[in-house]
Amino acid sequence: MNAMTTAAAKIETSAVLSVEDLTTSFLVDGQWRTVVRNISFDVKPGETVAIVGESGSGKSVTSLSIMRLLAREQSRVEGRIWLNGRDILALPEKDMQTVRGNEAAMIFQEPMTSLNPIFTIGRQISEVLTRHKGMTRAEARAETIRMLEKVRIPNATNRFDDYPHQFSGGMRQRVMIAMALASRPNLLIADEPTTALDVTIQGQILDLIKELQEEDGMSVLFITHDMGVVAEIADRTIVMLRGDVVEKGATADVFHRGQHPYTRALLAAVPKLGSMHGHAWPLRFPIVDTGSGVASEPTEVADTVDTRKTPVLSVKNLVTRFAIRSGLFGRQTGAVHAVENVSFDLFQGETLSIVGESGCGKSTTGRSITRLVEPESGEVQLDGYNVLRLDQPSLRAMRRSVQMIFQDPFSSLNPRMTVGAAIAEPYLKHRLGTRQEAQEKVADLLRKVGLDPQMMDRYPHEFSGGQRQRIAIARALALNPKVIVADESVSALDVSIKAQVCNLLMDLQEEFNLAFLFISHDMAVVERISHRVAVMYLGEIVEIGPRAAIFDNPQHDYTKKLMAAVPVPDPDRRGLRRSAAIDELKSPVRPVGYVPPHREYREVTPGHFVQM
Repeated sequence: MNAMTTAAAKIETSAVLSVEDLTTSFLVDGQWRTVVRNISFDVKPGETVAIVGESGSGKSVTSLSIMRLLAREQSRVEGRIWLNGRDILALPEKDMQTVRGNEAAMIFQEPMTSLNPIFTIGRQISEVLTRHKGMTRAEARAETIRMLEKVRIPNATNRFDDYPHQFSGGMRQRVMIAMALASRPNLLIADEPTTALDVTIQGQILDLIKELQEEDGMSVLFITHDMGVVAEIADRTIVMLRGDVVEKGATADVFHRGQHPYTRALLAAVPKLGSMHGHAWPLRFPIVDTGSGVASEPTEVADTVDTRKTPVLSVKNLVTRFAIRSGLFGRQTGAVHAVENVSFDLFQGETLSIVGESGCGKSTTGRSITRLVEPESGEVQLDGYNVLRLDQPSLRAMRRSVQMIFQDPFSSLNPRMTVGAAIAEPYLKHRLGTRQEAQEKVADLLRKVGLDPQMMDRYPHEFSGGQRQRIAIARALALNPKVIVADESVSALDVSIKAQVCNLLMDLQEEFNLAFLFISHDMAVVERISHRVAVMYLGEIVEIGPRAAIFDNPQHDYTKKLMAAVPVPDPDRRGLRRSAAIDELKSPVRPVGYVPPHREYREVTPGHFVQM
């Protein structure tokens, strides 16, 4: 037995995956640039190893290198990668194709880039089973439906023949997870698989991965920037910074006795549910120096909310529905009751957060207020005008008072316009000044959001995600609005960038007395920045009140469920099972002529109302 065979045998008995001195480089402008340097780690049978770090740390490049998914002409992968005793860097591409999806499977962060839009999701999952497991079409169909049910796709049998675009973002991610797990791989590589998911779905997916590990002894390489998720799922943790491993060890050791300043910085930046107890007003996030690991002291936001005055925004009995048509003549057969009889007030200087899962109607509420979608009925008072009765010229003028910040700034910025032109565009369209004045306004706004005015001639692709979100905020401020609707505006950001952007929003609120309607599914962030919180479920507000009342004394079962699902950065919870019922998601689709029941609310404490 030669030395290499002996090494392979040794690795096979001790680790499913063994990475030795992995170095990955990309060809940039004719020169090789190293982005991952000399990384080594093992993943043993049934073990979960987490690679944690922020955007640009090299964690995703590491996973793509392991699966050999980088373009061969533009990348160079060096070192050894042993999978089940074989050096997969030495395998021919044809053999590697049998490894992917069978011995090792991967879940990506953005499912729409991984799912083929022209094939049904049932066909795409079944293909894994017929190709790698030799199942018949009927067997593959039955197993696919079972997997879809296991990842909590409602009405899985009927949805087998649906296409990816017919699913929400969270459901598409669950489809990807079902596809990855279908062939029962030895190794699952999960690259930010829960970042876009609601907390309840995220909790169930984490539980599902734990259960499958127990059933099949599956190993997991989990890549994330969410320290709460790491604490709950990982046996061992590897911390990466700019292509290097800066710390690794047992998860409890890394969390409780982390030595590197960057590790401490990541942990300090994580918002923790319950940390606001005893604070009357929103609290800024600590900003951590990654060089020293020292965090700034969080400070309370000044109290500028005066509820004795007329609210800047008043929403009463708002109803938004989307017709469902079918048949040859497109007759209406039902409607999605997206927003049902929603009422609330928003005051100057206040942040009212709307929380809930995907499909609860929170984003549609924000879009209805700004009339990006047309409500069916209700009243939206803004600056004394009923927004729903405005004609187009008046509506355009109204939009000076209310602006939106969207989740993905890249899709809301024109890639062919410089950021300076993008920020100046609304200012010029509304004829608020000359081009020279617009230029000065842009420079001032860029400074206010923490960017250099000299950056105004660059294009969106030349900025990081966090910087693009700052540009989107600057653009929203260009018209001096009174209300900003922030729709999942920080959910896709790394923890330290999220902290900086949230602090920026609070600083701007304090300076300009802005009112924020903050739409989010991140309960820990919501607790930190809100004055009041509204919880939405199936298009209705089920609980609303001051932030302290909602978080310290939740009354509605759905509110309690949301809070119980929030991952906590505490490794002692690693064996936790939430035992949340995997019940079918209820649908907001109603038949034609459906009349919703009249809802009554009980006042628990002053301003704290819960649906009875």
